[in-house]
Amino acid sequence: MAALVLIAINETGYNRSTQALEQIDDYSRTRNAVNRLLQHVLDAETGSRGYLLTGDPRYLEPYNAAVVEISQNLESLRASYPEEATESATLAQLTRNVQRKLAEMDLSVRMRKQGNEDAWKFVLMTDVGKEHMDAIRDQAGKLIQSATTGMVAAQQQVEQTLILSRVGIGVVALAALTAFYLYLRQSTRLKLAGEQQQRALQQERDLLESQVRERTASLAQLATHLQQVREEERGHLARELHDELGALLTAAKLDVARLKSKLAGQPPEIGQRLQHLTETLNSGIALKRRIIEDLRPSSLANLGLTAALEILAREFSERSGIEIATSLEDVALDDSGQLTVYRLVQESLTNVGKYAEATQIDISVHSYSNHVEVEIKDDGKGFDPQAVRPSTHGLAGMRHRVEAAGGRFAVASQLGAGTRVTAVLPKAPLAIAALT
Repeated sequence: MAALVLIAINETGYNRSTQALEQIDDYSRTRNAVNRLLQHVLDAETGSRGYLLTGDPRYLEPYNAAVVEISQNLESLRASYPEEATESATLAQLTRNVQRKLAEMDLSVRMRKQGNEDAWKFVLMTDVGKEHMDAIRDQAGKLIQSATTGMVAAQQQVEQTLILSRVGIGVVALAALTAFYLYLRQSTRLKLAGEQQQRALQQERDLLESQVRERTASLAQLATHLQQVREEERGHLARELHDELGALLTAAKLDVARLKSKLAGQPPEIGQRLQHLTETLNSGIALKRRIIEDLRPSSLANLGLTAALEILAREFSERSGIEIATSLEDVALDDSGQLTVYRLVQESLTNVGKYAEATQIDISVHSYSNHVEVEIKDDGKGFDPQAVRPSTHGLAGMRHRVEAAGGRFAVASQLGAGTRVTAVLPKAPLAIAALT
């Protein structure tokens, strides 16, 4: 807005100044034309008087030239003053007086040429010429004064325009500077308010992050506790099944054996029934053992991690028909770490059997100086990890179990390219110390 106002002030001042300067130029030309007219009238009078007094024709040359110039000057003045102008009446009187003066001079010159001495001397001695000349000077002075007055007024207009332009530009510049100052002050206030708001938001964000970390830690502790409780419940249930249910099934099997020995001479149908009952009890005992192994693998506690994983892989291969290749190294992990590895492999095999449609599984456990790396890889159909929820396929449980043990868990898979589950677990401090 300030720029537009400045442009408007500048254009207005320029237009008004241009008009005033054009008027000054017109008035100057008019005044010069009037002065030239007076000069030519004087030249004509001087030439005519010189001829009258001397009779020398050479004086007629400036006279004739002045007469021609006078006519041109009058035409120029009439073009400068339109009919509605106030000076047009003065110009008309001036024109008549000039014409009378020219007529007087022409009469004197003609009578001098004709040798009429008394006539031209009489005309010369009268006051007619002086009256005409005084009238010409008076009317020319009025025109010159009018032009001078117009020039002064135009000059004053230029000065007023310049003053108004300066004042306007100063006012607009002051207003623009004031507006800019207010803008800067408002911007500073807004910036300070934004910074305060950012600090408040940062404090709230820090508080929320702290609360989230506390809640996450609490949930992780709770999940770890639930996992431990679950393993303890599994162990308790496995012991109950082994002690109670195992004793009952074993007793029932012994009773059936005693009945079978006492009923040796009975019909074949009774023997078949007893044989079927024995087979059923054997299936129940086998089912009990498999359930106990799933709940709390006895092979892990009795034979170690490597043997337990070999048994787990062989039994899964027999049930599912999927070929499994193992590359297992003895690792130095505590009981919790060994159970974590076992559950990781067990859950991975379960997921492969349910979803992967694989024909080959590779299980590897490698021991390094300060960590153990576990990898389960299959050639199944795979999946898109970005499009699958974190809890799908038991991934969340495996991840939490590994991270709770201080390790890192990763899953890599592509559609049609199989899946690879990797876990890196730290070794027990005592085992690291023994190795070093």
